[in-house]
Amino acid sequence: METETFIRPNTKSRKKQTSPLLTFLFLFTLILFFFYFKNFISPSLLPLSPKKSLPIIPRPSQCIPTNTLGEKFLWYAPHSGFSNQLAEFKNAVLMAKILNRTLIVPPILDHHAVALGSCPKFRVLNPNDLRFLVWNHSIQLLRDCRYVSMADIVDLSPLVSYSKVRFVDFRTFVSSWCGINLDGICSKDQNIPSLLSESLRQCGSLLSGYYGSITGCLSALEEDCRTTVWTYQKDVEDGALDSFQPDDQLKKKKKISFIRRRKDVYKALGPGSAAESATVLAFGSLFTAPYKGSESHIDVHEAPNDPIIQTLIEKIEFLPFVPEIINAGKKFALQTIKGPFLCAQLRLLDGQFKNHHKATFLDLRQKIESLKQTGQKPINIFVMTDLPMANWTGSYLGSIAKDSDAFKLFVIREENDLVQETAKEVMAAGHGLKIGSISQSSAGINKRHHPQSLTDVLLYIEEIICSCASLGFVGTTGSTIAESIDLMRKHDICAG
Repeated sequence: METETFIRPNTKSRKKQTSPLLTFLFLFTLILFFFYFKNFISPSLLPLSPKKSLPIIPRPSQCIPTNTLGEKFLWYAPHSGFSNQLAEFKNAVLMAKILNRTLIVPPILDHHAVALGSCPKFRVLNPNDLRFLVWNHSIQLLRDCRYVSMADIVDLSPLVSYSKVRFVDFRTFVSSWCGINLDGICSKDQNIPSLLSESLRQCGSLLSGYYGSITGCLSALEEDCRTTVWTYQKDVEDGALDSFQPDDQLKKKKKISFIRRRKDVYKALGPGSAAESATVLAFGSLFTAPYKGSESHIDVHEAPNDPIIQTLIEKIEFLPFVPEIINAGKKFALQTIKGPFLCAQLRLLDGQFKNHHKATFLDLRQKIESLKQTGQKPINIFVMTDLPMANWTGSYLGSIAKDSDAFKLFVIREENDLVQETAKEVMAAGHGLKIGSISQSSAGINKRHHPQSLTDVLLYIEEIICSCASLGFVGTTGSTIAESIDLMRKHDICAG
């Protein structure tokens, strides 16, 4: 069994000593710590739990003014599946531009490796824990040689060119800010040197906010969807109560004392604020969704008084995949399907969708019946589903698969040559390490070492194929993947 190297900071208390000499040394140390705490650490020192506390560490070298990187950064904690992570990334781009910060581009996390919880039920991970889970998983991806940056999959060049948004790769940032060389971390030998392990643990704990905010260095935000709806240039009083609050029954049942307020992100974290001076501003989750007439966390849909931000809002609505992925999806549509086709995106096994198979198939059945009226035979259908073909028997998919005279079904799998070749092309392109204001060489990054395993690009290729479906698209209601495909089709990604 693999041993997890990157764990929570050690919070075990030392046993009490009765020796007079040790007592004197202990009191003297406390006085020194108090002087350090008063001068360098903000009053918000957040322990892992109310009953445990962290040892106070010396002021980190990266927090000494002479060692700062010369610009200000924004870090956040993505979570859940890829579509949710992409939605968060768009919000992060917006926040970084509003606050004039360089966005630290995260890796793509494994599906549901990190979960937030439920905002409507006011049951979510606090930002410190969420950030540290993301840190640990990001380091694990590096160790497993499976690290893929969001910028390796999503084309950020239009944002850099037209909106002048600044980015830096997470690996490059960690190497520079933490003073850690990551080139040797990708290895089949999971027992990395203890010194490197401890350095990563301490830097991750610091960035996550377990040692609190550090004046002029780090502002680790505590706000989340239970307490805050971030706004920008809204015609409402800053700090006003949001329309959605926990009801009395939930307050009583869960002993909730949260009050949700609407805060202008620029006023709270921009020029003149305590957070503005920090080199790194660390958010928790940046995911949001409409709920009962409000947004769960971020309500920034327009900026009529700021044309630059308004243009950026419009640009981030749709962020295309990198050319290698788009070309692969088009190639499959043109050279394998070779004609007009319908795409069916059927999510059947994950979460809420596994109990709604009938509803999922209903729209597909209706669409197919309408296509039958055209008299075209066979009808080409590209199927994008999490249901293995061996389990199609007994379902509507199984029935149309049997009727080879009326239908011709297409699927694409991870072992397909096109998928494998595209993965190699994405790895070779290394778009993630090409972005950023900090050079790879100055950060001690060697592109050849990141990553070393094939990237999983199947989902992205499937989405492109579905966007090319000229006979229409049937997606699973409530699926963020379906929403992503609809957006691609709206922007006609298959044209040209």
